[in-house]
Amino acid sequence: MTRWMWAALLIFFCTAPSVAAAAQTAPADSAQPASTRTTGLVAQITLDGPIGPAAAEYFDQASSRAAADGAVAIVLRLDTPGGLADSMRQIITGILASKVPVLGYVAPAGARAASAGTYILYACQIAAMAPATHLGAATPVSLGDIMPKPPEEKSNPSKESDKDEPPARHDGDAESQKVLNDAIAYIRSLAQLRGRNAEWAEAAVRGAATLTASEALEKRVIDFVAADVSNLLAQAEGRSVRVGEEALTLRLKNLEVREYAPNWRTRFLAIITNPTFAYLLLLAGIYGLVLEAFHPGAMLPGIVGGICLLIGLYALQLLPVNYAGLALMALGIGLLIAEAITPTVGAFGVGGIVAFVVGSILLFDTNVPGYEVNVGVIAGIASCAAALLVLILWLAMRSRRAPRFSGEAQMPEVSGELLDAVSAGGETWALVGGERWRVRSEVSLPPGARVRVVRRQGLLLWVAPE
Repeated sequence: MTRWMWAALLIFFCTAPSVAAAAQTAPADSAQPASTRTTGLVAQITLDGPIGPAAAEYFDQASSRAAADGAVAIVLRLDTPGGLADSMRQIITGILASKVPVLGYVAPAGARAASAGTYILYACQIAAMAPATHLGAATPVSLGDIMPKPPEEKSNPSKESDKDEPPARHDGDAESQKVLNDAIAYIRSLAQLRGRNAEWAEAAVRGAATLTASEALEKRVIDFVAADVSNLLAQAEGRSVRVGEEALTLRLKNLEVREYAPNWRTRFLAIITNPTFAYLLLLAGIYGLVLEAFHPGAMLPGIVGGICLLIGLYALQLLPVNYAGLALMALGIGLLIAEAITPTVGAFGVGGIVAFVVGSILLFDTNVPGYEVNVGVIAGIASCAAALLVLILWLAMRSRRAPRFSGEAQMPEVSGELLDAVSAGGETWALVGGERWRVRSEVSLPPGARVRVVRRQGLLLWVAPE
């Protein structure tokens, strides 16, 4: 064994005991007596923006940390336009499985709990809203496992649905009808679990009904309106809620409120699962690998492209992606590359741009708020591709009209230098274009004279004084 291997083994055996000791003491620290842990704590978790994989992971991690820190309740502050069904259900599952009560709070003023946010608010033990907020519009939309939005129904959102009124007719296909019925049953079950208005919940799903904070309080959709978190805790004081099978009386007044911010992994996940960013990562990865293929050994484009492509694919597998759009994008890029390698009259290039733009638009469904690729980004990339295509075609056309720089047509324009003297009508050798040629001249010329090629006769050049 080399001395470096011995040194590595020595370092390993020296550090192994300390690592094992740390591993053994970590559980002991987490299992410390309740008297030594923070008590009387209210955790605040903020879901601000679209509900997606990052938001679901953030809620799971933050709620687990809050429970471990001895939190007696969780304030879930909502301001969301909606999001993905899988992520919404993951958050609701976490709320229902939580060992501490969750107080849903739509805040600050001007916030909303639309679409998926309405489901989440219904799942909380306590539902509250700040003034000048609203909720509702919980109709599923077409993204992944979510159905296309049904036709709008003429209804007054502020007017409670009549219980005896027959359900609105939905003209979608069988699959859409099943998804709609599933969404209605889901939100009604949450409403019945928390003792809230199930009829309006169905109207929010079936007819995209919405309510302001005061209207929601009047229709028993929420428990109260609170100006801030302190007022929320004061109004929740003494209320009886059920956590699992256990009935609890809330004692939250004047308790410390601790904000649980997302960690670095959750922030990174939120960035890469942004559809526009994932789209750009995918393109950067593809073009980086293509550039590496055209310039082998460059290294940097291939390394960066591979990293971007893998991160982009990881983000895409977390998001509902239309694979037809992804295939069209790949076809478009392939046609553009084919146009660059074998320039045609532009058929490959135009087809590639069309396929790329259509695929980019279809890649993500624009019906879900916050989960669409920015149209300006698509337009910018398509414009750059079109400009590149025009440049390639222009260079190809110009090359056809350019003078020749090699071969038979070049020779009359080339000059050279005689290596030896030549008599009139005689032959000698000259250096022409960096090559030794046998030349003939009609006049006598001394060695080193500059000559110009007049014509070519096989391997013989006729020259004249320059």
